[in-house]
Amino acid sequence: MDLKLEGISPELEAELKRNVFTTTLDQVKAWARSNSLWPMTFGLACCAIEMMGTGAAHYDLDRFGSFFRASPRQSDVMIVAGTVTKKMGPLLRRLYDQMPEPKWVIAMGSCATAGGPYVKSYAVIKGVDQIVPVDVYIPGCPPNPAALIYGINKLQEKIRYEARTGQGVTQQ
Repeated sequence: MDLKLEGISPELEAELKRNVFTTTLDQVKAWARSNSLWPMTFGLACCAIEMMGTGAAHYDLDRFGSFFRASPRQSDVMIVAGTVTKKMGPLLRRLYDQMPEPKWVIAMGSCATAGGPYVKSYAVIKGVDQIVPVDVYIPGCPPNPAALIYGINKLQEKIRYEARTGQGVTQQ
């Protein structure tokens, strides 16, 4: 957006262009949402230990504006960390449905993304994206806390990009 400045001195016009910015309300909302994510922990296996380590003092996920919540009604991000069995699938979907809009999902670890080493087991779901829509995949067995922070940063970029371009994906 370009400011239409008429009748002012060139020095003042240059000063205003350097110090005044314009944006849309949608972009401000996306910036606020992306910088205050409240993930719901859905730790199922060894990836959950790495997720807990990310929230601890050494990595301190809180500094990025992410505060773990235990209730789906207070969360806007679900981090699925670990092996999802066919018995756990309907419960995962129920918790996802209880989350308010807008909501996002992070699949953490090779078990959550594609079944991991249990890919030949009849009881394991071959990727959580068969149950809920996934926004960010974090590979690894298990991925370290730095990888989870990187995945959360990618989710923040995605939220801001969708607001900027108007390409928000409607979720199921």
